[in-house]
Amino acid sequence: MTTIKYEPKVEVVSDPDRFAQRSVEIFITDAEKAIETKNIFYVALSGGNTPKHFFEMLGEQPRARNLPWNKIHLFWVDERYVPPVSPQSNYKLAADTFLSKVAVPQNNIHRIPTEYCDFHVAAQKYEETIRNVFNLEQSGTPEFDLIVLGMGADGHTGSLFPNSYAAFDTEDLACVVYVLDDKLNRITLTHPVLCAASHLVVLVSGKEKAAILKEVLSSEPDEVRYPIHAIWPILDKVTWLVDSEAAQSLR
Repeated sequence: MTTIKYEPKVEVVSDPDRFAQRSVEIFITDAEKAIETKNIFYVALSGGNTPKHFFEMLGEQPRARNLPWNKIHLFWVDERYVPPVSPQSNYKLAADTFLSKVAVPQNNIHRIPTEYCDFHVAAQKYEETIRNVFNLEQSGTPEFDLIVLGMGADGHTGSLFPNSYAAFDTEDLACVVYVLDDKLNRITLTHPVLCAASHLVVLVSGKEKAAILKEVLSSEPDEVRYPIHAIWPILDKVTWLVDSEAAQSLR
């Protein structure tokens, strides 16, 4: 049996505004396609500084605001274990930038429940929510229409960090990520969920990501060192949206 080797599809944009605008265009295109095909759109979002302007545009642009948000279900790829009102919360970033500006029903917003004292209970509750919304059997995997990812300077994506158990969890849909030192514990979608999506977009911006982007795109897949390499088998479904600063080492 022949294994097809795909090349990364990298789209370079010139400046922060165009980066955010293109992100919005991808979101709208995928939403309209899914809603036209099956009358519903499932999307999982990431947090951090990279998507902030993209989220702001979602709440500002007429075409985005006029989407049938009652047919859009929002999930999160990962979340720091903080209250949803914390400035460090990925949910709060979305709430502050666009959720209050679009007509999305509260029942369609599925944040990761960080209010539980037990991390594992929170992960289980999130997995239960995913299964219920997608109407999945116990062994099924959700097929998101779009998953928005970023990439850290160490090659992680979501909260799948190098040398962490979460990067190798193939049994769960969501799992706990224990982080040492002064960083916060997290909950993340596992890589089988990422790989089952119809489309993934990886947002990479800033000159500090230039070296790692070149390394990740040019090296042989190594999921231990660079967990983002877990999506290499489905590169045909991945769009790398990169700004000019992050792309400077690719030229």
